Amino acid sequence: MKYISTRGGIKPISFSDSVMMGLADDGGLIIPEKIPKVSLDQLRLLNGMNYQNLAFQIMCQYADDIKFSDLESLIQKTYTQETFQNQSITPLNEIDKNKYLLDLSQGPTLAFKDIALQFLGNMFEYLLEKNNGVMNILGATSGDTGSAAIYGVRGKKRVNIFMLSPLDKMSPFQAAQMRSVLDPNVFNVAVKGVFDDCQDMVKEVNDDLEFKSRFNLGAVNSINWARVSAQIVYYFKGYFRAITQSRKKVGDLVDFAVPTGNFGDILAGYYAKEMGLPIRNLILATNENDVLDQFFKTGVYRPKKTDEVIQTSSPSMDISKASNFERFLYYIAGEDPKAVKSLMYLSNHGGFSLLGLPLFERVKQSGFISGKSTERDREEIIRYVHQKSGYMIDGHTADGVKVGLQYSEENVPLVCLETAKAAKFRDLIQRALGIEPTIPQRYQNITSLPQRYETMEKTDVSRLKSFIEEHALKSVV
Repeated sequence: MKYISTRGGIKPISFSDSVMMGLADDGGLIIPEKIPKVSLDQLRLLNGMNYQNLAFQIMCQYADDIKFSDLESLIQKTYTQETFQNQSITPLNEIDKNKYLLDLSQGPTLAFKDIALQFLGNMFEYLLEKNNGVMNILGATSGDTGSAAIYGVRGKKRVNIFMLSPLDKMSPFQAAQMRSVLDPNVFNVAVKGVFDDCQDMVKEVNDDLEFKSRFNLGAVNSINWARVSAQIVYYFKGYFRAITQSRKKVGDLVDFAVPTGNFGDILAGYYAKEMGLPIRNLILATNENDVLDQFFKTGVYRPKKTDEVIQTSSPSMDISKASNFERFLYYIAGEDPKAVKSLMYLSNHGGFSLLGLPLFERVKQSGFISGKSTERDREEIIRYVHQKSGYMIDGHTADGVKVGLQYSEENVPLVCLETAKAAKFRDLIQRALGIEPTIPQRYQNITSLPQRYETMEKTDVSRLKSFIEEHALKSVV
């Protein structure tokens, strides 16, 4: 399997090279040259496998330059009950008849991003040791990516991490999870702006190819293909569990509802569907920052200006420009890099419209449907799920459940992705339920721990580069 850029400006590279490159050197996103297919007979063989074995069967099709025994060891090292608190890794819980929550937040930071980032941290360590190299990770987060990435690489000798996050735009729990990690290889930067500002700063630094090469900058955001490939696995696992619990058979259709901010989580579902997983609808749920909802409904993609982004109680979705959206555009543009570059240029200069064009027909045939959720919706859905099942869900998950229920049909199982634990969002749970969420013992005093971070203006790209230069890992210590 070789990997290329959505913008066509790099020679085909291996999976290992794609992991280390992160963002493609031409500014595009790395994608597989082709999407592997899984037949119905193969699906029947995959059904019933535990998470580790299923992960190997899926990921070996994407990471075929890595010795299979090594890949298997990395997967076994990553997906342990000690790390994920549950033998199933991603348990499925029923909230109503044929309606389920796929619990993706059993990991160390209580968010779905642990599933990919624990694997990616181990993969980085493996590749760097193999090549006697070092890496400086540069990333941006709107909430949970930062802590999951930090927990994935903290203490690793060959990796330093620089994580940008918006100052005062996350829950106190989310901010503390990142900024209270005091390991010497962890550097947090709080940006006076919104997530899109953080993301723009990261892209501007990466655009300096000499700087990127000199400090061997890598990426942990979902622009890194390895993250998306690891997330494909839980769609397969969720599908198999849903058909078993709803007494369906392999080949029957299932809907997935996905809270969506940066488009990486639902993009993994798109790849699973394209591989042959019987997904009827990928139900994209936004909050009030509904740029993607508007696109899938109207064909008009018009990112908001950063000062137009609304701060909500599902802050990881307070995003205007979803970086993974470019990968989807590549496929609806007929895998034409020139068309992608044109669309991305337009998206960075106000937006574009596909209405009335063949490309919008491809969008409508892609399996996506969409909707938005509001503050009132989140609180109502949190109460609904708690009354029906006793489960507490966070606001992001509530966005997904709300839109999922809007499109659900009685005879088609609906799997809603639970993306974070309610414990991370105490204020919202208190408003919705009038009670405190249960906080795991290891996080009882998280917000009172000492924190270490640097504060920067959103225009401080030169200062950011100087900060990286000062603290970058240049050799094995």
